[in-house]
Amino acid sequence: MDNNQMFDEFFEGTRLLGIVAPVKGYQFCWQLNQTLEVDFRINHELEIQLDKKNRKYFFSVYDYNVPNSALTHFLYHNQFDGEYLLPEFKHLDYLWLLKGDSLKEEEMSNLQQSIRVIPSVQLVTELTNDKIRNKSHLVF
Repeated sequence: MDNNQMFDEFFEGTRLLGIVAPVKGYQFCWQLNQTLEVDFRINHELEIQLDKKNRKYFFSVYDYNVPNSALTHFLYHNQFDGEYLLPEFKHLDYLWLLKGDSLKEEEMSNLQQSIRVIPSVQLVTELTNDKIRNKSHLVF
């Protein structure tokens, strides 16, 4: 199977948000859990490791499965020790991937508005898959 086909299948039906929130991952997840009544937890099995400049970089991934739904939320920390999971989005602290079940536009808009009310959040924007140059970094 070629990589492009694998990436297309992984991203089929997904939505991706970029978030600027300059706080530690565990703090941001706690804020999300309290505000949105979700249950993001770190998933060490999904942690992404990149090898750059003869070093290993580890990017945390948190996940939350919506009860009675196929929808899973993944929250990627975009920065580790001066390197970025998606270098084309250096200004973003977190990437929020919604996968497994589609959201209506109104639900997506409501989610973005709910994230925006969190005091540490400075920006929430939806990213389109065609703007992501390093898709392979998000695939686990």
